[in-house]
Amino acid sequence: MRRPVAPAAGPASAGPRPRRHGWRGAACLAVAMVSGACATNPVTGESQFSLMSERQEIQVGGELDGEVRREMGFYDDAEIQQYVDRIGQRLAAGSHRPGLPWHFAVVDQPAVNAFALPGGYIYLTRGILPFLDSEAELAGVLGHEIGHVTARHSASAYSKATSSSVGLAVLGILVPESRPFQGLAETAFGVLYLKHSRDDELQADRLGVEYAARADWDPAGVAGMLTTLSRLGEADSGGRGVPGWLSTHPDPGDRVTTVQPIVEQARAGRPGAPFVENRPDFLRRLDGLVFGDDPKDGVVRGRDFLHAGLRFRLAFPEGWEITNAPSQVVAQQPGTSSVMLLQLVAQPSGRLETLAETSMANAGFRLVEGRLTEIGRLRAFLGTYRGRMQGVGDTIAEAAHVEYGRNVFLLAGLAGAQAYRQVQPEFAGAIESFRAMTAEEAARIRPNRIDFYVARPGDTWQAIAARAGEGIVKASTLAIMNHYPVNEQPRAGERIKIVVGG
Repeated sequence: MRRPVAPAAGPASAGPRPRRHGWRGAACLAVAMVSGACATNPVTGESQFSLMSERQEIQVGGELDGEVRREMGFYDDAEIQQYVDRIGQRLAAGSHRPGLPWHFAVVDQPAVNAFALPGGYIYLTRGILPFLDSEAELAGVLGHEIGHVTARHSASAYSKATSSSVGLAVLGILVPESRPFQGLAETAFGVLYLKHSRDDELQADRLGVEYAARADWDPAGVAGMLTTLSRLGEADSGGRGVPGWLSTHPDPGDRVTTVQPIVEQARAGRPGAPFVENRPDFLRRLDGLVFGDDPKDGVVRGRDFLHAGLRFRLAFPEGWEITNAPSQVVAQQPGTSSVMLLQLVAQPSGRLETLAETSMANAGFRLVEGRLTEIGRLRAFLGTYRGRMQGVGDTIAEAAHVEYGRNVFLLAGLAGAQAYRQVQPEFAGAIESFRAMTAEEAARIRPNRIDFYVARPGDTWQAIAARAGEGIVKASTLAIMNHYPVNEQPRAGERIKIVVGG
């Protein structure tokens, strides 16, 4: 959970939504006269619907890059940033659009993802790096995202979104009817999470193979990273924070089969010098990489949520699934629609009881009863509210607005009216657990990091995960991170990636 940021202006409407068929020839010209323009796809040479010239692509990409910096932040490791940029620039130089002002960066998010903006802005999350096994696989991911830009997939997605006035937002797990508690504004930033079509993804895979091979990296890296992503989908081991690759890049398993002949063709076209894999150098750069949440944005330790940056802690109900997103923390009771939310109230002012009633009313919830009280020796307003949630209907919320320094925290439990009585004690216990943290306590919280270990006879992923500490990493995640199927144990004598607890 990060501090709230000032919302940016959303994309303006630019005309009616384009039809699904391709924009070619006279049809493209007719549509362009009404709602946009056509451009030549640099990869295919065909006409393509777009509201942007190349100059506008670069301008839009630069503006959205500012959103990424504010909302996600860049990972604070100059060596890794330079390493990724160097590989990306080399790949881009051999692409169909080498003249774009290419930018490559690692964003400070634990989700397993990579994404591209119009104009040549490419991002990896730090969360995807431990799941790659070589420099060739890193080149495969970057080449895939470069392909989205060179084939104008990113520009086309942005054009279609703005032309249809799509409300774009990074939504939390909970989507009430009036969209309460969403700390992120509906901005052009949300275009990052639009899914590309299957055809676009397959084309980007092919271009990733092509660009990697041109730059001398083993094109099998594309198939390798797709295999890992497929295993992640089967094990549901994605990271937290932003939508993962599996929500924005569909069907990695099917794509492995499709891309394999393309990889073999690229390899056959170069019978001379071998391709570069460069696994040792890549793995060396992973040593010490932050894994999972960063203490400055809050970390989950079992049922506890600890935030070193804002200096507070609380305990969510035992066994609930906790997700630490950029704008809020969400805990959900497994198998139910009962949830708890934690977030900062943006720009708090006025009397606390008025602020509480107004903020909940803006979220679509009416105050039933409430009182001023203290929670963890901090002044608070504790209230019961009624409203409606999408997919749930009549909903009861128990919500505390807690003053802490210059901030006001909202901690709310929400459940359907029929389930509320049963779950209310758990809401109350979590709310009452909110506590301030001293500077010394905050300083003792350390992030989990990637380390390396030589497997011994009899070692299992389950035992290695247990040594890291409760809730730090799943056994299946360790297996996938090391390119193993989840049902195979590590081989004795192999140097493997592990996670060490803070």
